[in-house]
Amino acid sequence: MSEVDSIISQLQHFTWPDYVVFVAMFILCIFIGIYFGFMEKSLGESDYLMGGRNMLCLPIALSLVASFISGITLLGLPTEVYSYGIQYLYVSLGVIAMGFIMSIYYLPVFHDLNITSTYEYLESRFDRRLRMFGSVMFTIMNIGYLPIVIYVPALAFNQVTGVAVHTITPIVCIICIFYTTLGGLKAVVWTDVVQIISMIGALILVAIKGSIDIGGASKVIESAWESGRIEGPDMDLNPTVRHTLWSQLVGGVFYWTQTNAVSQNMIQRYLALPTLSSARKALALFCLGVLVLMGLCSYNGLLMYATYKQCDPLTTKLAKARDQLLPLFVMETLGEYPGLTGLFIAGVFSAALSSLSTCLNSMSAVVLEDFIKPFVKRPLSETAINWIMRSVVVSVGVLCVFLVYIVEHMGTVLQLTMSLEAITNGPLLGIFTIGVFMPWINGNSALLGGIVGVVGMSWISLKAQWAVASGAMVYETKPLTVEHCTYQFDTSVLVSAANTTLSEAAKEEILPLYRISYMWYTCLGALLTMGIAVLWHFIFGGNDPKTIDHSLLSPCIRKYFQSEDNHLQTKNLQIDIPLKNKSVDEEVAL
Repeated sequence: MSEVDSIISQLQHFTWPDYVVFVAMFILCIFIGIYFGFMEKSLGESDYLMGGRNMLCLPIALSLVASFISGITLLGLPTEVYSYGIQYLYVSLGVIAMGFIMSIYYLPVFHDLNITSTYEYLESRFDRRLRMFGSVMFTIMNIGYLPIVIYVPALAFNQVTGVAVHTITPIVCIICIFYTTLGGLKAVVWTDVVQIISMIGALILVAIKGSIDIGGASKVIESAWESGRIEGPDMDLNPTVRHTLWSQLVGGVFYWTQTNAVSQNMIQRYLALPTLSSARKALALFCLGVLVLMGLCSYNGLLMYATYKQCDPLTTKLAKARDQLLPLFVMETLGEYPGLTGLFIAGVFSAALSSLSTCLNSMSAVVLEDFIKPFVKRPLSETAINWIMRSVVVSVGVLCVFLVYIVEHMGTVLQLTMSLEAITNGPLLGIFTIGVFMPWINGNSALLGGIVGVVGMSWISLKAQWAVASGAMVYETKPLTVEHCTYQFDTSVLVSAANTTLSEAAKEEILPLYRISYMWYTCLGALLTMGIAVLWHFIFGGNDPKTIDHSLLSPCIRKYFQSEDNHLQTKNLQIDIPLKNKSVDEEVAL
């Protein structure tokens, strides 16, 4: 056994208090599922998928944050800052801008329509083909994303306990399937509340203890400043630069708008709130919560650099994978205190469980509303609906378990699967944006734009992923050294690391299109989709904008494309929609 392996083995002391804390979180989630599954009245479709459309603002906001901040973010963002500095953090400007854009232009459209699946909108605005296209893209994206959500925290668990990945992932998936199947959206939301508290607590704990060990936060900031990890935004206009102010602001707006404003995973929670004003409050709290968590993760990344600046554990393979760097730091920082390592790992799995349960519940909504209801001749009974919703959760969850095995044994699949999100996100955002802002474009143009967008982004994203996986394209990190390591390691890793440095001639061999920063992918996919749709419209024509139901358009442009019939509909909607969305007391007052 090498000295590195010996150190890893010594650090893997997950004690019984750690297991108690870790298991306690799962037990609490199970009880929440049991409560909403058995203690409340029988869950109908509206209760199971939408929480009765009468949920509270704060739990929904916390659930949104918890489901968006997956274990990938919780473990990946600190390592990103450790390796490359805080340039990524300027995406917070994109988050803030997204909050205003979604609140004003997108959220009112979906909330007023009283729909369950976001893709119902596409059939109302275009036709059934677009609804199926959106649903299929959503399904592909989620099935590719879910195994990674579970696999990444399983790597962290493996780092601190030595327990194999394939041992813990089925257990976690079964627990998540159990409480999601029983309790529906209410169970998902309230377990998310517990899990977000666990996440924040774990990050704060690591930040405080690590800062004390290093000599205070001032030492952390000083080390980060001297190494160039704290720096102003990069103003370079070159789109191939990994992170610039423009990629984080403009590219970030497109990415976050797609993820938050038109994705079923997120919009389903906003539609579970009774009024548009409460949905907007939840959106504001979501943006604030994401910024706080991103700040905590980034600080922990700087803290790790201050701790490891003399000996990089990624180079020495003390951390065998990038996502195992933070767990390694936690073992060294909290390992001497029983239960604290367990609390951190519980926080990481909380992030995974919240994302997994959200996706499973959203999948049940999409399958029921988009793949089954439109194709049955008779209305489904309540029993059939309940059976279908729960069967989808179980089936997708089981599929997720098997896909984790594939991800584990075929490393390149992980990189290829991560690229699926970029392939589908941009075209979907483009189609929804066409729907709410361009009433003159019809279904034929939108569908062609979406197909070209998916094909184009598949080509660009997969080519770029292949260049990264093959070592043909690498990104230069901030200064890291192993010159002052106190333990022996295999020095051949230094030779292989040196060989990964690309010459300028080698970089020129890679088509610039494939070197575009991943932060531009969603923007590029959306613009490609909209551009093709507009071009097709000019060649073959489209809709008369005044024939489009104005409720399907963003409020800012409704008045410009409103016929006399639509004007009458507006008067009716001004009466009907507020009544539908208000509470009983408000209706009585009216």
